[in-house]
Amino acid sequence: MTIDQRGPALPDGRGELSAAVIARLRGEATALPDTEAAAGADPYGDDLQLALYVCYEPHYRGFAGVDDAVEWDPALLTARAALEAHFLAALRRDAAREHDLDDALGELLVEPVHGTGVSHYLQEEGHLWQLREYAAQRSLYHLKEADPHAWVLPRLWGRAKAGMAAVEFDEYGGGRAERVHARLFAELMTDLGLDTTYGRYLDAASAPMLATVNLMSLLGLRRSLRGALVGHFATLEVTSSPASRRLALAMKRAGAGPAAELFYTEHVEADAVHEQVVRHEVIGGLLEQEPQLVPDVVFGVDATVFLEDRFGDDLLGHWRVGRTSLRTPLDDGESAAHDETAEITGSAPQRRGSDR
Repeated sequence: MTIDQRGPALPDGRGELSAAVIARLRGEATALPDTEAAAGADPYGDDLQLALYVCYEPHYRGFAGVDDAVEWDPALLTARAALEAHFLAALRRDAAREHDLDDALGELLVEPVHGTGVSHYLQEEGHLWQLREYAAQRSLYHLKEADPHAWVLPRLWGRAKAGMAAVEFDEYGGGRAERVHARLFAELMTDLGLDTTYGRYLDAASAPMLATVNLMSLLGLRRSLRGALVGHFATLEVTSSPASRRLALAMKRAGAGPAAELFYTEHVEADAVHEQVVRHEVIGGLLEQEPQLVPDVVFGVDATVFLEDRFGDDLLGHWRVGRTSLRTPLDDGESAAHDETAEITGSAPQRRGSDR
């Protein structure tokens, strides 16, 4: 039996579904969620989203003290399928829009004159404590950046595969370990006084953040949703460059540090190129070979925008009233780092209440 001690600790449960999945990973004999239990949960809520996240993590680095064999535990896979079905049904109901692929991609390319999203807020009036919270939440993806999308490579061929591989090569540093984007994000976190341990902020992350990461894993692990995964990836690449420019300016204005700025300036240039490759080679190549996947690509775009908007609304809803977006506050050492800068960057956040 191989135990991976490098993985993060198992999180605390957030309800019956997630508690049962976590207990299963601990080796306890417990009943796992079935279709009925999953269908009774909030598809975007803490309990179901954490349960899904925990089901997916064995496909990445796993959890400390958990047998690697749990990745293919039939009972866990059956429970995951029930959770996924409820989540997917909700996304198809709530996120899907009546438009074609050209319109879906065209809307992503339009930059609003007066933007109201998170990157606009952070650039114009964000405080350092908010940038630190943003980085802590996003670390659930950025410390494994590009990994969920790599699963689509064996499911593509020709132009689509070559284009996708070219973009992923850049995400992984172009063959240079020090340029891997996940490493650059860890260095950003160091500049912000955050713990760079993989999975460190899982307990603190909100349900809307978990949902954005779970969507990548769900689409990446299902060959039947390869078109949606390409749509998801395209959405990230098309919207990344302008948002990264704003976040780089936000980091500079807050005095976050050179590594914090570098992560986003790196994405400004790289993702401007990636956007063209993804649109013309990856999407173009895929649909040239499999035109029946157009609706799936559109769904991937729509689901990504929907969940990213929910995450952004959640962040701004808390920050605008001076409340932390995290479920648990940053630890004492991190809080101390924040307290030193609170005087010049804004008041420290209040703890989250039960109003979420």
